[in-house]
Amino acid sequence: MRGNIQEHGPRSRVLVVLLLLLGLQLGALVAPAHACGCGAMVPDRNAHISVGRETSVVDWDGRTEQIVMRFTVASDTPRAAWIMPVPGRATVDLANEALFDELVRIAAPEHRERHHFWPRGGDWPFDDVDGAAAAPPGAVAPGDGVGVVGRERLGDFDVARLTATDPGALGDWLDENGFEMPAGLTGDLEPYVDRGWEYVAVRLAPREEGAVLTGTLDPLRLRFASDELVYPMRLSRRADSAQSLGLFVLAGHRMEPRSAIGGSEPEVTYAGRVTSPGGELGRLTGGQERFLTVLDQEFPDPSRINGDHELRAAAEDTPFRRVVWDDDLLTLGGVPVWLLTLGAVAAGASAAVLWRVWARRRDPVAPPAPIRVPPRVP
Repeated sequence: MRGNIQEHGPRSRVLVVLLLLLGLQLGALVAPAHACGCGAMVPDRNAHISVGRETSVVDWDGRTEQIVMRFTVASDTPRAAWIMPVPGRATVDLANEALFDELVRIAAPEHRERHHFWPRGGDWPFDDVDGAAAAPPGAVAPGDGVGVVGRERLGDFDVARLTATDPGALGDWLDENGFEMPAGLTGDLEPYVDRGWEYVAVRLAPREEGAVLTGTLDPLRLRFASDELVYPMRLSRRADSAQSLGLFVLAGHRMEPRSAIGGSEPEVTYAGRVTSPGGELGRLTGGQERFLTVLDQEFPDPSRINGDHELRAAAEDTPFRRVVWDDDLLTLGGVPVWLLTLGAVAAGASAAVLWRVWARRRDPVAPPAPIRVPPRVP
């Protein structure tokens, strides 16, 4: 798609680019700590981290749920952490980012071509205008209301799997182990403690000394027993700025959230059955058939998040694929049709004028009849 942005020349475009870059740099300097879409991202004190986009894959066979998360972050800190509640005992390992590439290809929109007659920005003669163009469970060692099920080092992640009978004790354990908790998060943990959930606390700690967390991090996979498909979101209400969430949901049927939980209405961008999954997708599902539902949702005001995403089967397994229209200028032999049309009209008008001139010269005008003067009356 070609945009409608117009500039007045190369100098104007350079000035706009410089202003945009300056704005992005200033925004990075003042960016607050973000909560991620699945838990609470907590950087070191006086450090800044932002999650530009969180994309997760959720697989559920009716008994076991798997969540594979991938974050793209920008920060000025070598350390940060997040905590994610889970309804059962979880195992955690690294996943292959190729899984996301496979799902993106499956859910890619259909491109259709259509033509326009008159030129737009990006078409000649406006082509100098910039265009704008989506581990096995371990033994629990209880202590003051917190049990450590296991502790593993996975790539750039230090992972602790915890149980807790007291949200305050859980907050104390996290503080004592280098997890700085944002104000109010302990209260948000209370509903999970009351329901007997467990927790996965992840410290993002680069193996290279002094390195900062930036770019796309290795995906993590959490696996736990669950008799319902749930995606934890409540802790994200502590985010300081708008959040964006993308979910690839794999289940027996097309799935839909029970509610918007305080965000915009979730948008389905793809729905379809995957009959013979292979590659990383096949490894995740055990080669079993799944129905893939892709959801996008925005949270302009994260403080309004009031629960976790509970997903249920839709009334029908209706397939859906987005259509993206590629607009192109109508041409004939590489020449814009509008130009050929105007040229033909101009040529026709010129021919008509020339024919009239030629016709007048070919048929000379007859002289007027002589004037007869009547005789003088005597």
